[in-house]
Amino acid sequence: MTASPDTAYLLDPTGSDHDGEAAALRARGPITRAETPGGIVVWVATDPALIRLLVNHPLVSKNPREHWPLFRDGHVAPTWPLASFVYSQNMFTTDAAEHRRLRSLVAPAFTATQVRAMRPRIEQVVHTTLDALATRHGSDPVDLREHFTHPVPLEIISTLLGIPAHARPDLRTAVEGIFATAATTQQRHTSQQTMQDTLRAVIDLKRRNPAQDVISSLITAHDDTTDSRLSDTELIDTLLLLIGAGHETTTTLLGNATVALLTHPDQRAHLLEGRVGWSQVIEETLRWHAPIANVPLYLVTADLDLGGGIRFRAGDAVMHNIAAANRDPGTYDDADRFDITRPRNDQHLAFGHGPHFCLGAPLARLEASVALPALFTRFPELALAVSPQDLRPQASLIAHGYQTLPVHLRI
Repeated sequence: MTASPDTAYLLDPTGSDHDGEAAALRARGPITRAETPGGIVVWVATDPALIRLLVNHPLVSKNPREHWPLFRDGHVAPTWPLASFVYSQNMFTTDAAEHRRLRSLVAPAFTATQVRAMRPRIEQVVHTTLDALATRHGSDPVDLREHFTHPVPLEIISTLLGIPAHARPDLRTAVEGIFATAATTQQRHTSQQTMQDTLRAVIDLKRRNPAQDVISSLITAHDDTTDSRLSDTELIDTLLLLIGAGHETTTTLLGNATVALLTHPDQRAHLLEGRVGWSQVIEETLRWHAPIANVPLYLVTADLDLGGGIRFRAGDAVMHNIAAANRDPGTYDDADRFDITRPRNDQHLAFGHGPHFCLGAPLARLEASVALPALFTRFPELALAVSPQDLRPQASLIAHGYQTLPVHLRI
């Protein structure tokens, strides 16, 4: 492997063509310099083997407070479009013992047993939402994102965490704003403030009226090893991570899988004729159209030479381009093709790798395995209401989905 050209590639904050950008970045080598929105230059890794190496390397950290001089010295403003992904203090931006401490407080809610126990609730939410969707056929076309792929994951994660119904609309809007890297500074500030204010109000409510939910558990959680509890900042930022990762990415997975099947009738035929199962649809969607295109940020803690011309200096920041890695031609034959019969399509990086592998991956897979077959069973003639070229991507460097998903139900 060799390093890329020194000239920084200008990343598109609107995410107008993630797959095209991923291909362009990959063409520059396994890792390349790129300029993020706001003018901060980072490395972008596109090679899956390199990404796996970096996430497990002892000289690579997720903690910008200790290992990113730009951040530590005040050169990364809270108004930077990616600020929410580095300013937060949760398991996404910590390492080693601190990461294990924060993750251990949340992990009990996401064990295999706990996730399996959620299936009846997921089935209930899916079918209730489909019933409501069916009543909208008179106003055909309908926005499937607004009326199905978004409300199902939001209801599931809100129930699990204990978010009251009145707080959910504000949290949904705020999360979407945080992912919107093309938003104005004022819009980002409003999203961040709404998120903070809403979560503080929910936490205050749970302190007065605790329940059998994750928020109540986190409020009282105690780490016997360190004799500590979550600070207010850690609590809010942990909830922000769980809400964002727990519904926005699953929303995108459901939408991406639906579009993939509706635009690939040959693949849909494989499914309907029983040659493959829904798990293969889900894994191929995660590979071919991962809900997250770019993962910020990893920090190199000391000068590092990986060979092949790939060298880092202490303090270098690295972003992982999952959209590029998941279509690596060295890993997959005809990697740009959506093929649910593809063998071993579960080697993708859609949920990350290593210590920071997504804690909610089993829940996302379970939701998709319930929601997608139910959708296509209820509406077997489901079709896009616009041409695929007219579907608008989310305006984000991070999220990799669609703003709306207009469909004909054809009941």
